[in-house]
Amino acid sequence: MRYVLMHVSDLHAGPPFRRQLAEQVAREAHDLKPDLLVASGDFVQRADFASQWRTITGYLQTLPEPRLVVAGNHDVPLFNVFNRLFRPYSAYKKHISPELNPIFERPGLAVVGGCTAHGLTVDGGYINRRQRATLEARFSHVPAGACKIAVLHHHVVNPPGSEGRNMIKNADQVVELLDRCGVELLLCGHIHMSYIGTTLDVRPDLRQGTIICQSGTTTSRRGKGREHGKNSYNVIEVTDRAIKIGQHMFMEDAGHFVAIAEHVFPRRSAGVYMLPRAERVVEADLNTD
Repeated sequence: MRYVLMHVSDLHAGPPFRRQLAEQVAREAHDLKPDLLVASGDFVQRADFASQWRTITGYLQTLPEPRLVVAGNHDVPLFNVFNRLFRPYSAYKKHISPELNPIFERPGLAVVGGCTAHGLTVDGGYINRRQRATLEARFSHVPAGACKIAVLHHHVVNPPGSEGRNMIKNADQVVELLDRCGVELLLCGHIHMSYIGTTLDVRPDLRQGTIICQSGTTTSRRGKGREHGKNSYNVIEVTDRAIKIGQHMFMEDAGHFVAIAEHVFPRRSAGVYMLPRAERVVEADLNTD
């Protein structure tokens, strides 16, 4: 079994949108030919403007299929208070996807999306009881041994340099849910900063923890912190024995996205805790002159 996923996030069609860079992302996506393209929210800068939805729907048509998408907080209206409180997803459902909890399944793989955006806050995220029940129900039907991947917009851990950013309000509940369901990998975005880690970093009491794969902003000028002005996406390879995550960042001098790091995690659900030497990314040169 081998699947390749391309993970983009925080596209932000509107004033921050870097159109030429977005076209480069589309070219690289078609060159990669992923089994699934994942977009983890914030498709527009302001959901109140129809022109931004037209821009992003036109752009999404240039990306390969199949795609799995989830809504971000910027995909909820800000200025129209009625729509924000009572019809927060109407524009998203019309222009992007009618499904707030999408699922993509193949033999040995299940990718499930959840909606953390809502109309009660401007920046923060939350997964309510109904959403948690939906996620748990969908993961419970995944065959044993399959790689379970969750996709959310908001993050569950603040990486170094992003302290104080609004992650999921009930992050502890979500982290426990992912662990209880045996979710091996979480794809997320929101803070426009890349991060690879694990929920065990903040909750060592978990049964096995969940790998965190966070993307910075892929196509906007709103990179934050150490990625100020930067753009990134992730490429994930899932095999029977390992999950490999490649972080890619756009380099002006090169004119394209460059792989800047690769992380390899053993597939714990497959009972693998040490990778064979041939599958390691870096081979240490022990020869000394």
